[in-house]
Amino acid sequence: MPFPTELLSPNEKVALDLRPHWWFIAPAAAYLAIAAIIGILVLGNTDSDGVGGGVRFVVGIAVLITLGYFAIRLAKWTSTNFVVTDERVISRSGLVAKKGIEIPLDRINTVFFSQRFFERLIGAGDLGIESAGEGGRENFSDVRKPAKVQAEIYRQKEALEAAQHSRLGESIANSMQKAQPAAAPASVSIPEQIEQLDRLRKSGALTEDEFQLKKAELLRRL
Repeated sequence: MPFPTELLSPNEKVALDLRPHWWFIAPAAAYLAIAAIIGILVLGNTDSDGVGGGVRFVVGIAVLITLGYFAIRLAKWTSTNFVVTDERVISRSGLVAKKGIEIPLDRINTVFFSQRFFERLIGAGDLGIESAGEGGRENFSDVRKPAKVQAEIYRQKEALEAAQHSRLGESIANSMQKAQPAAAPASVSIPEQIEQLDRLRKSGALTEDEFQLKKAELLRRL
């Protein structure tokens, strides 16, 4: 099942949502196939070779055990997500008992991957993420195309850092703009102030006495 979108933060985008590589369930499928083949052979030769009921019982138990093991591995495969978003790396697994880990991209230091020869042929491998968190390093096995996953993690990490730097620059610019004092109004000369007072006197806003008093105060400042 895909990673639940309700577990993502607002505006968070998924870059990768991966299941474990099919090699994760291949051994269980091989055991089941071998047990089924043996069971068919035993049942087919029961009459001709006189195979006893005890052998059929043992083979039946073996088939059931391998079938159960395959079902468990398949359920774990379908319920495991390895997710890379534009903010973090997430690993979740389990149908009933859940287990998960989240690593913020800005805390990731190094991403390692390793592939044996056969794993390179089938496109599987192991991935290690070293971060500044408490865990230090987390290892993930049976990852699909680990080299491409490593490259995608680094790409998302660089994009996140660029976005953070851009937001920081905008925040600093806005803070500086708010901190700058408003431009001081241009100073008005005393003769201009007297002219303004005279216009007020003529309009009736000032009396003659008030005009003369203010004019005298301005002239004393010259």
